[in-house]
Amino acid sequence: MAFLMKFCTLIVNVLCLPLHLIEAVGLYEIYKRVFPFCLYRFSKTYNKKMYDKKKELFRSLPEFNKPGGQLTILEIGCGTGANFEFYPPGCKVICTDPNPHFQKYLKKNIGENDHLTFERFVVASGEDMGSVESESVDVVVCTLVLCSVNNITQTLREARRILRPGGAFFFLEHVVADPSTWAYFFQHVLQPPWYYFGDGCEVTRETWKHVEAAGFSELKLRHIEAPLMFIIKPHIMGYAVK
Repeated sequence: MAFLMKFCTLIVNVLCLPLHLIEAVGLYEIYKRVFPFCLYRFSKTYNKKMYDKKKELFRSLPEFNKPGGQLTILEIGCGTGANFEFYPPGCKVICTDPNPHFQKYLKKNIGENDHLTFERFVVASGEDMGSVESESVDVVVCTLVLCSVNNITQTLREARRILRPGGAFFFLEHVVADPSTWAYFFQHVLQPPWYYFGDGCEVTRETWKHVEAAGFSELKLRHIEAPLMFIIKPHIMGYAVK
């Protein structure tokens, strides 16, 4: 099984040589302008299928609001703002994303969710959010982002830095499947083209191990099977308290 997987992955990598070359010469940057439109369409479908899970996850957000204060949320890799509808009324939202081309769709979702106070959009990667003050937010949200950051450990370190003591890191991420399944096999075989079409997305990450090792004082994490295509069916969801 392992040999077959490696052999098939090699074949797919060879077939993806044109994509590798496109990235090598810098032409892949063109796709980054198109990707926000693709993600906008995908997010609509994802939210419909994951509506109950997102409602369940974000139901706990108000618990981390300081008495008499305004709940402040920072979202890493906000994309098109697909989570806005699940945030409680009156909260303040700070958005970060390394791709500035998301702003068009972000503004659209801001206009459709006037129950929120939008503070600002910061063009920054999850690994380097130095423009955001330490211990300045109540909640950090990260959904479908840790699959594509360059360094999960550093991203989680930044999330902890930005959170106030007692604040929480909320996450919903697709992860690698159980090694005994065909889903695991095809995740590895199809990873090369998926990386390009998903703008750096990797479906073979054991993200839960990074969250468990991030040094949070309390962690509520569970594995779920999302009602999605097999390659992104395994998910983790929950929150961790600083």
